[in-house]
Order: sequence, then structure tokens, then C-alpha cells
Amino acid sequence: MNLRRIAAVASKEWRETVRDRMFFLLAFLLPILWMLVFGYGLVLDVENIPFATVDRDHSTLSRDYLYRFSESRYFSFQGDLASEKDADALLQSGKIRAAIIVPEKFEERLLAGQPVGIQTLIDGTFPLRTDITKGYVIAINNAFSEEQLVDFFSRRNGISRSQAEVRIRPIKLEVRYLYNEEVRSTWSMVPALVMFILMLSSPMLTALGIVREKETGSIYNIYSSTVTRIEFLVGKLLPYILISWVNALVLWVMGTVWFGVPFKGNLLFFLAASLVFVMCSTGIGLLVSLLVRTQIAALLITMIVGILPTILYSGLMVPVSSLSAGSQFQAHLFPGMYYTNIVRGAYLKGVGPEVLWVDVLALAVYAAVLWIVGYRLFSKRPQS
Repeated sequence: MNLRRIAAVASKEWRETVRDRMFFLLAFLLPILWMLVFGYGLVLDVENIPFATVDRDHSTLSRDYLYRFSESRYFSFQGDLASEKDADALLQSGKIRAAIIVPEKFEERLLAGQPVGIQTLIDGTFPLRTDITKGYVIAINNAFSEEQLVDFFSRRNGISRSQAEVRIRPIKLEVRYLYNEEVRSTWSMVPALVMFILMLSSPMLTALGIVREKETGSIYNIYSSTVTRIEFLVGKLLPYILISWVNALVLWVMGTVWFGVPFKGNLLFFLAASLVFVMCSTGIGLLVSLLVRTQIAALLITMIVGILPTILYSGLMVPVSSLSAGSQFQAHLFPGMYYTNIVRGAYLKGVGPEVLWVDVLALAVYAAVLWIVGYRLFSKRPQS
């Protein structure tokens, strides 16, 4: 293997990339645009839920109860309504997602130690959002009910409020979230988007770069040259590996600086693991380029091969552990799952090779297999 010939092929490929403005923008600008689009679009947090109220009691306690919702970051108060009909109209139009109706004698019955029923109407168009909204309502309602119970027990038995709390709540539950302390979906999604974008851009660039020479006929120069198969493949893919590796660094900067996701791990390990993943994804592009002859076909196949397995089986949207046994088996057949574990572990948990070495090894094996298969399939003889 002659390093000078490899450098010549790599230099030629780089000049071709820089000369073609569209291809240059595709290589460097598209990953940034994807990160902005998906980073802001794939937000699973259910916050600022528009809601309205129907307060039939207009008492101090009813206002205090409804204020718990207004002051929460999960709800956005849209106004007080006169009747349930007004609430139904706003729910049907989509202007609000929930309506809370407080009945008459709300305060009077609570002070007398009697139960009160609160009606909550929730838009069930999207089941996931509906269940989360229901959980928010139940949590706020339980907190308010517990406070009223403590106050009633304190007045009834002539003891302090702290003593009443101890008797009513003998077991106090404290929940602390690890790794994603603010429980924001952005902190989980943005690291996974690094995987998603590299899984789309790297194979696409590689496949288009090689197939482009087939369409223009310049690949016949390689067929007739003294460059060996391995020298051509290494020189051809080296610029795309470096471009994708630089994109991984750019995406890391966007994730930490632009989206504010904390990075707790080792940057050198992250970059090293990203290089292994990039070699794996460019290997996929190499295989696609050997199977098609037009750039349109290469683009379509790389998008299909990249998008479907990545969304379904990488843990991007749904944890792999939540999938069925068959789906989990399929997830282990695609490289996206392993790199998702790496980026999320490096970002949120601060773990390194002592924990993630299995995932790095799996990517290395995957990349080696792809490159070997690509080498075996590539021929310097023109195919009719």
C-alpha cells in the first residue's frame, strides 16, 4: 500500500468536494441545519399546556387551588370562563388543552372536612400528552389535598402543623433525578441527534462521492491506473471520514453551547468513539455506492437505510429495553444503538471506556466487516 498514491486520491477527492459548491454545502451545512431543525422539533416535554378555569365558588381556597396550576411551568393560564359550554367550545377549537371546573361551596366543604369533586376536562387527541397532562393534574391536586388534610388535622386535634404532617405522612418520599436533573427531553434527544445526523450524512456523502465518478466516467481513470483497490478505497473515503469527524465536533459544540446540554464525559474519548462510528457509517455508504450507478438511487437508498433503522431501533425515540424481544435483537444488528449509548453516556452520565468499551468494540467490529465486504465487492474492472 503506497501512502503517496493514497494521498493523491484523497487530495483529488477533496478538490472535487470543494469545487462543487452544492456538495460542499451538503457536507458541512446540512448537518448543522438538521441539528437545528430536529433539535427544536423533537421536543417531547409537555409544558405550557393552555388551560382555562370555571370557578363557581370564587373563594380564597378555590383561587389558591387554581393558582397552583397557573404558577406551574407545565400550565399556561388562558382565562376564567363563565360555564362548561365555554370550556367545551375552546377545547373543540384547540385553543386550550384542559379545563378545570371548581364547584360551589368548595371552601365551605373543605373547611368542614368533607370531600369535594373537581372536574377536569382534558383534550385526548394525543394520548401520550393526555396521560402526562393527567399526571400533572393529579400531582398538583394531591399536593393541595394533603395540605388541606394537614391543616384540618392540626385544627381538629389542637397540634402544630409540623406534628400533623408527621402523623399524616409517617413515610416521606424524596425523589431525585440522576443524570438529567431537570428532566428535560432536550438533554436526552440532542446527544442522540448527533448519532442520527451522522448516520444520515456520512453514508450519503460517501455514496454520492463514489457514484458521482461513475456517472461522470472519471472512475475509468482509476480502472486504468496503477492504484490498487485498497489504495483507492482508503484515499477515496479518507476525506469523508475527516469531514464527518469534523461534523461530529461541530454537533458536539452545538449540543453543549447552543442547546445547553451538559457534557460530563471525556471529550477525547467522545471524539475517538465518534471516529469509529464515522468509519462504520462511511462503510455503509461504500456498500451502497457499489450497488447503484446513479446519485439519485444512492441518495434514496442511504436515506432509507439510515432513517428507518435509526428511528426504530437505535433508542432515539423509544428505549431499546422497552422494545419487544425481536425488536431488541434487531436493534443489536444496527450500529446506531451502540453509538447512542456512547453519546448519551458521555454527555449525561460522564462515563468513559470503562463502561462503554463494549459499544466501542461493537462499532469497531461493525466497521471492519463493512470495509472488508466493500473491499471484496469493489473491482477495478468496469462492470457492464
